[in-house]
Amino acid sequence: MVQTVVERIKVIDSDTHVSEPEDLWTSRIAARWGDMIPHIKADPDNGREYWYFGGERFQAAAGPAMAGWREFPPSHPPRMADTDPGSWNPVERLKRMDEYGLHAQVIYPNVGGFGSGRFLSLKEPELMLDCVRAYNDFLTDWCATDPKRLVPIMALPFWDVDAAVAEVNRCYKAGHKGILFTSEPEVFGHPQLADPQWNPLWETAQDLGLTINFHIGSGDLTQVFRSAYRGNGRQANYAKQTVMMFLDNSRAVSEVIISGLCHRYPRLNFVSVESGVGWVPFLLEALDWQWLNSGVRQERPEYDLLPSEYFKRQIYACFWFERGSARAALDLIGPDNFLYETDFPHPTSMSPGPASTADNPRDFIEQNLSDLPEETLRKVLHDNAARLYHLE
Repeated sequence: MVQTVVERIKVIDSDTHVSEPEDLWTSRIAARWGDMIPHIKADPDNGREYWYFGGERFQAAAGPAMAGWREFPPSHPPRMADTDPGSWNPVERLKRMDEYGLHAQVIYPNVGGFGSGRFLSLKEPELMLDCVRAYNDFLTDWCATDPKRLVPIMALPFWDVDAAVAEVNRCYKAGHKGILFTSEPEVFGHPQLADPQWNPLWETAQDLGLTINFHIGSGDLTQVFRSAYRGNGRQANYAKQTVMMFLDNSRAVSEVIISGLCHRYPRLNFVSVESGVGWVPFLLEALDWQWLNSGVRQERPEYDLLPSEYFKRQIYACFWFERGSARAALDLIGPDNFLYETDFPHPTSMSPGPASTADNPRDFIEQNLSDLPEETLRKVLHDNAARLYHLE
C-alpha cells in the first residue's frame, strides 16, 4: 500500500498559537500588583470573557481560538470554555495534531502580542519583565508535555536589551528553540532593527543558533485598520485587513537585507511567520533590480551578495492555505527557504469547521503537495524547520 505524505514524512507545523489560560500571570506574578496583572474577567452584562491589562479591557479572551467555531470571524467564541480545548490544553493539542497528521508544532503567543509589545502598556518595568518571564516559564511547562513535538519560541523584553539578552540565555537553557521579535521596534519608541543598540541580541542569537522570528502583526497596525471603510461590510474589511497583515512582513524581510543585518550576521536566520510565500519571488526580483539600479554596490561595496542571495542564505517564510502561489514560489526560489504551517487555532488556520473553508491539513498536503518531488516535500514539511529549530 502506498503511504500518504504525512505517513512517510514527520510534518513540522512552523506556526501555531497557544491560547493562554486565565491564570497564566495571576498564578506566577506577585499579588502586590493587583489588577494590573493580566487576567480574564467576564462582562457582567453578557458573560463574554475579556483579557484585562493594567486594569483596562484589552481583547476578547477567546477571539484568537477560532478552530472549529460555528461563526465567521470576526465573530468568535464568547468564552474560553467554548473553544476547542486543543487551543489551550497541551494534551488535547497533541490529539489534534494526530488528527491533522502533524508530528510537531512551533508555538507562538497571543495575549502579549506577536512581538511582546502589549506588555509595554503596563508601564511598570518590573511588572513588564515579570510578565515576559512568566509567559516563557509557562510555555516551557506547556511544551514539556511532549518536548519532541511541542516547540517553544520565547518572548522578549525588547525594551531593555540587557534584560532581553539575559532572557535569551535563560530560555535557551530551558529548551526554547527561537526568539519572537517585533519587526518594527520604532513603533514602540525604540531604534530600528539596523541600529547598533540591537547588536548584543543578534550576536547572542547567532552564537546560540536561535532564529529571529517576525510574526505578522508585531509592528504598526494603525494603517491596516485605518484603511477599513465601514461601508465595505464587517466581513469584507476583516478579510482585507488580514491579507494586508500578511503582506506587511515583506517590509521586515526587506529591512534585514537592506540594513546589512544578513551581511553582518551571516549565520543568523530570520523567519517570516504567518505571512505566506507567494509575494516572495516578486519582492526579491524587485529588490535585486533596485539594488543594482540604485547603485547600492557602489555605495556599499562590502555587501558581497544580492538581496535574493542573502534571502536564500538566511531567510525563511511560512505558508498554509496557498496552492498556486506557493508552488510558484517553490519553482522560482527553490524549496530551501520555505516552511509549512497551519496557524492553529487562529481564524485563518487550517482548521476544518462549519464556518471555515479549510481542509484537514493531512488532506490539504495530500491533495495539493503530494506530486512535488520527494526531496522538495521533505525540505518544506520537515527538514528546513528541523534544522532551524534544532529538532530531531
